[in-house]
Amino acid sequence: MGNLSGKRALVTGASTGIGRATAMRVASEGARVALFDINDADAESTLRTIQDSGGDARYWHVDVTEEREVSQSVDEAARWMDGGIDVLAHLAGILKGSGLEVTDVDDSIWAPVIDVNLRGSYIVVKHVARYMIPERSGVIILTSSGAGVTGGSSSVAYGASKGGTHGLAMTLDAHLSRHGIRVNDVLPGNLDTPLKIGATEEQLANTGDRERYDDIKAGLSSPDGVAAVISFLASDDADYVRGSIRTI
Repeated sequence: MGNLSGKRALVTGASTGIGRATAMRVASEGARVALFDINDADAESTLRTIQDSGGDARYWHVDVTEEREVSQSVDEAARWMDGGIDVLAHLAGILKGSGLEVTDVDDSIWAPVIDVNLRGSYIVVKHVARYMIPERSGVIILTSSGAGVTGGSSSVAYGASKGGTHGLAMTLDAHLSRHGIRVNDVLPGNLDTPLKIGATEEQLANTGDRERYDDIKAGLSSPDGVAAVISFLASDDADYVRGSIRTI
């Protein structure tokens, strides 16, 4: 077993991309893993891959913007994992409006991105923290974006939502550290994930900039590297690591 033997982990956004890579990584290192997502087909694929490799995992269909659904599913996952949650890797997110001018971003783009990426992060943390606070231990890992901090996102809504998530992580750490809970914030770069590929294709459709499209696709990195960072942050070896971790 690896560094996460005996840990109870909840991974959101577990169907594809960083979420899938993280779920598989932490399971391979010995954690029991609760998988949350709304993409049932791909999440079931993640589940089967983990189980076929000898890992212990279970899947819940969860919309992170529906608080009652989140609360109930967190309770069920905690019961399945012997009454607690040691690690939350919150990786669920969406990206819309890539390549649009500021004046073209309407509420049909802005509202769902903020709702899923920022409000959804808080809802999930809120209900997972109910299990961590009494145990005076736990690790919460949120996902922002380098673009959300530097202002380089092609989507105004996405950049704002990830900048907000970055601020949320810092605020949560200030509030939860006294309960023995560590909060980290991972800021990935451009990764070869369905989210990024879809956003890049949307940007091409909105701007017609084929050269930029080709440059972005040529520079994408594997989500496995970010999953390795998240797995380390979830482990006891990262006890002294605080704040944001930027990856490529």
